[in-house]
Amino acid sequence: MPASGVSAAAIAARLFDIGLPARVEEHDRYASVQAEVPESLSADLWREVLEVVAEADRFGLLATSLNDRTLWAVVHKAVPTTGDVGGPSHQR
Repeated sequence: MPASGVSAAAIAARLFDIGLPARVEEHDRYASVQAEVPESLSADLWREVLEVVAEADRFGLLATSLNDRTLWAVVHKAVPTTGDVGGPSHQR
């Protein structure tokens, strides 16, 4: 599993410990975490949730008019290195 997947799984596990079951999805360039957030989440738990998702590269909250709230977080995959592409042997 790529490092992004490991980080996303760790975020999901920490959210689960707080009481928010989360799902992880692998994509080409990132791993994502999503969890449904109940309306009854206390301010203290919100602080914990924000500490957890702050470990991601990006995060947010999607709220709908139906009172559905989905927390999401994205961990980018590292760009593979290809060596000294622009070094002395590079021809234009």
